[in-house]
Amino acid sequence: MLSVMLVAVGAVVVALRLEYAGTPAADARTRGRDAVWLGHAWVDGRKSDADVAGLATLLAGTGIKDLYVHTGPLEHDGTLPSGLHPRARWFVDAVHRSLPGIRVQSWLGDIVAPEMDGLHVDDAAVRDRVTASATQALDLGFDGIHFDLEPIRSGTPGFLALLDQVRPITAARGVTLSVSAPQIDPLPGLHSLGIALADHGKWWSQAYFAEVARRVDQVALMSYDTAMPLRSLYGGYVAHQTELALEVTPANVDLLMGVPAFWADDPGHHGSAETVPAALRGIRLALGRDAPDRRSFGVALYVDFAATPQDWADYRRDWCREP
Repeated sequence: MLSVMLVAVGAVVVALRLEYAGTPAADARTRGRDAVWLGHAWVDGRKSDADVAGLATLLAGTGIKDLYVHTGPLEHDGTLPSGLHPRARWFVDAVHRSLPGIRVQSWLGDIVAPEMDGLHVDDAAVRDRVTASATQALDLGFDGIHFDLEPIRSGTPGFLALLDQVRPITAARGVTLSVSAPQIDPLPGLHSLGIALADHGKWWSQAYFAEVARRVDQVALMSYDTAMPLRSLYGGYVAHQTELALEVTPANVDLLMGVPAFWADDPGHHGSAETVPAALRGIRLALGRDAPDRRSFGVALYVDFAATPQDWADYRRDWCREP
């Protein structure tokens, strides 16, 4: 049994290293559709006009198109307390003045049942309140809604119903509906095994990812917190995730791959392995191999308040700079 397990682990290591092999295509770089997750400080009164000016300088010359600014969190019943974001309209207006062409999306999230004591997306009344919260955010001038509800388990019908409910509202206003999505099963059926063994919805099936992607304008796959111990394995894993997502994301939907612009060192995230350069190399390899002409593609950096100057320099060098 031990020998069988060692062979299986060895096969996975070899497969991921092969995914990370080769030279990225010269034109596998930004399409000008990138994003960055922004912390709550931008809407709660801690930031000023000077900070917005600094943000404009930081983003100049990059491919950033969307800012996901944390506006919630939602209450577990789906409501959005207005006191959480007293400076939301100020921030949206300031970005529109200082960064023309940049969209500001309201990042609305919460922990989700049954895995957590949180929001119940399969409850129609909760979905109605989340929809009302999204409308409330759009009334502040946001250019879109970005849902980050975790952990949504693969196959959850209530999440699809929520997207079907919100999509007509965003479409009528001509704004974007986007979601954060977990990783896709690196092996078929792995999401079921994760729930059975650990009661944790870590992955989505590729089919469920496709169902979600068809219901939104933009999907950002959170390709970090992978437990990979080496850069080569992490980069190979991200390349594989990129390939799986490219296979099923409609051409008219922006697919963004998450990039870990933060440091953590724990069993689920080895900071020495999960780096911006490793992620970008894996993304570029997959994009060049599988979809070199796709324009509806980008990367999303997580997260502004943890990103270092080196993270931004790596992003500019490896993704934005002309070859």
